Amino acid sequence: MSQQLPVVPTSHGLSQVAAGEQEEEGKEEEEEQGRRGLSFKCLRSLRHKLRESNWRRQQDPGLEPSSKAGGEDSHDKDQALLPMQEPEEKKIALELLETEQAYVNRLHLLDQIFYIELMKEAQNGKTVPEEVVKMIFSNISSIYQFHSRFFLPELQKRMEDWSCNPRIGDVIQKLAPFLKMYGEYVRNFDKAMELITVWSEKSPPFQELIADIQKRKVCSNLTLQHHMLEPVQRIPRYELLLKDYVQKLPPQSPDRDDAEKALEMIFMVAKHSNAAIAEMERLQNLWVVYQRLGLEDDIVDPSNELIKEGPIQKISTRSNSTSEKYLFLFNNMLLYCVPRVIQVGSEFQVHLRIDVEGMKVRELKDTQFPHTFLVSGKQRTLELQARSEEEMNAWIKAFQDAIDRKEKRSETFKAAVPGLETDTPALKMEELGRRAPQWVRDNLVSMCMRCGEPFTPLARRRHHCRACGYVVCARCSDYKAELQYDGNRPSRVCQECYIFLTGHTVLEEREGKHKGVLEKGAAEVSGRSLLCSSLQLLDKNGKGGTRGWFVIPQDDPLVLYIYAAPQDVRAHTSIPLLGYQVRDLSQGDSRHQFQLAQSGQVHTFVADTEELKRRWMSIMTRCAAGTPREGGDGDSCQQAE
Repeated sequence: MSQQLPVVPTSHGLSQVAAGEQEEEGKEEEEEQGRRGLSFKCLRSLRHKLRESNWRRQQDPGLEPSSKAGGEDSHDKDQALLPMQEPEEKKIALELLETEQAYVNRLHLLDQIFYIELMKEAQNGKTVPEEVVKMIFSNISSIYQFHSRFFLPELQKRMEDWSCNPRIGDVIQKLAPFLKMYGEYVRNFDKAMELITVWSEKSPPFQELIADIQKRKVCSNLTLQHHMLEPVQRIPRYELLLKDYVQKLPPQSPDRDDAEKALEMIFMVAKHSNAAIAEMERLQNLWVVYQRLGLEDDIVDPSNELIKEGPIQKISTRSNSTSEKYLFLFNNMLLYCVPRVIQVGSEFQVHLRIDVEGMKVRELKDTQFPHTFLVSGKQRTLELQARSEEEMNAWIKAFQDAIDRKEKRSETFKAAVPGLETDTPALKMEELGRRAPQWVRDNLVSMCMRCGEPFTPLARRRHHCRACGYVVCARCSDYKAELQYDGNRPSRVCQECYIFLTGHTVLEEREGKHKGVLEKGAAEVSGRSLLCSSLQLLDKNGKGGTRGWFVIPQDDPLVLYIYAAPQDVRAHTSIPLLGYQVRDLSQGDSRHQFQLAQSGQVHTFVADTEELKRRWMSIMTRCAAGTPREGGDGDSCQQAE
């Protein structure tokens, strides 16, 4: 900046321009906002609205700004006016000057009237503390001094010399870096609106003084909040005007290079301002979430970013039912919450916090509970059910995005820190005791998954191993081991996990016992089967029967194994298939029945669907004939859904 210019006095003509623009804007603004101030929603949509160019006055390109439409319709007069027309780029430069003059008047109102008078009353101790007034107006004084003493005088001087030096790009380029001071004002804007509202309610003298100033002619029937919005809007308006100016410049204009560089600088300042608005919006939303959670100290952190929130159904492994929960997914943690019945102080109660670091998510194929997915973290593993497939996919994507971002930041940190060993094999997160396991549901097993003894309501109850998640009996889980994911607290584990985690040896009475014919785990066998599904086996009268899990293994295709539940470690019976005949019994019966018959022995089955019945009959027919893999159906596992 070549020199510091004195404050340029505002002429009567400039006052008329400012008043005219204020009246025009006043008509467009809502006059009923009152002292409550602007809503945050207004500010949030500001970035989109200011990108449009419809805020500028429309003007016939063939008329001078001061021309008037009259009754004269003379072609000769129109021809005479043509040489007097200004270049398009000069019209835009003049518009920039006019709006800058009106803007400086607005800044003068904020700084020299509102701020000065409110501060004077605050110093007298009559309205509000001085610090509150300073927080409301932020750095408005610096903004006003910059525009009134430097930016506006530079523009005025350049427009006076336009005939010999038709350019403004160098002026804007020189002064654009100072516009970054707007970031502080924009970040403080929402807090300022809140302070005006709060102190208007707490301090009647404060409210009365603001109302008195707003009644003055200089305010043009607009509230303090509307005037304070003007600096937030100013940078995007510079960008729009300068874009238009560059487009109208002739290709060989001496101002083209400077104007393009100035536009790029203004774009960066606007981006900086928009980033401040976005950051303010993020913090505002974050604070609302914290209030809904009760402002717990270990949760409130301004560096957090809310990614997704919403209701979800939690599947219980004990009762095989669902209950409503609520999730808040942040960039670094998942909050597993329960809605409060009586919402006093907070809307939700945080039941569990799971770190995103080390988290895994995947879809579950569950016919009983559709649209389910698994979230496995260091602290806990959850089976969750969404309301639809679209909602489930949205949750999985949100979780995966958060996990990927966390992993990327961790990799960047490792690469940036000297001496950090990156070639050491990472510990597998599925390693026993380091991650909360997925619990096997109680209804999927009818016997202990370790010893194979059947569960009974009284004598042999179900327990879960906290290390592997298996359902085991009390005898097989009568051990304690420290689990890292649970803060190294001693927890109930099964015998196998106890040996692995502690290294201790356990004398086993059944050691060396070989597995019997039926001691094949249902889950293991189902994973390598020709076909497996749930069926009903009727009694001899064909009226009642038991439902179970039926499997024909690939490595033992001539035998049908029958389990009480899909996760049982031992089958309760088996049927050799060789030599049996397969019969269809659906004629005249609505149920999907079929039979295995041989030498007076008959087994009647009921399938859930006709298609499932046909698949079982096809597989059983080939197995009974001793050719289970004929036709290719046995090449891979076929688990019926």
